[in-house]
Amino acid sequence: MPAPAASPDVLAGVVMFTDIVGFTEFTAIRGDGEALELLGVQESIVQSCLPGGSRLIKELGDGLLLWFDDACAAVETALLLQERFELHSADSMLPLWVRIGMHWGRPTPRRGDIVGHDVNVAARIVDVAGPGEVVLSEPTVAALERQPAAVAFEELGPVLMKGIPDPVRLYRASR
Repeated sequence: MPAPAASPDVLAGVVMFTDIVGFTEFTAIRGDGEALELLGVQESIVQSCLPGGSRLIKELGDGLLLWFDDACAAVETALLLQERFELHSADSMLPLWVRIGMHWGRPTPRRGDIVGHDVNVAARIVDVAGPGEVVLSEPTVAALERQPAAVAFEELGPVLMKGIPDPVRLYRASR
């Protein structure tokens, strides 16, 4: 079954979700103060890495919803973020293990937010990623206008995800 059609004035782009792995347990063990500090670190790193044509849409608990108008910039930014998160974790008592999922599509804008099937797919993809991983859909790979520098894509195969009627072919990006 095909995805519902988006209105023609919606621009195509990459919907990206980040999710801090183990955040609930971290909060239970370390407390709300350190959890809030960790959220601030994540947001600061993300804001410092966002290229033009992208934006932080909103915070979602321990995750972020981002938008990119360029698939290559999205992949490169996701891998840069993972490098920065890893550097932070190595130099800090606040481990920042993040997973990232992304999907190319045409979400529907709604009061500064984006909604729709493509946002739902991206939200399910982030659940497939492990700590430190970047997982993206086949439409994201197809939208790449050039091969990102020194990036390899490992096919994970078609994956069934909750609430998504058809399997989605996924890839893990790495340097």
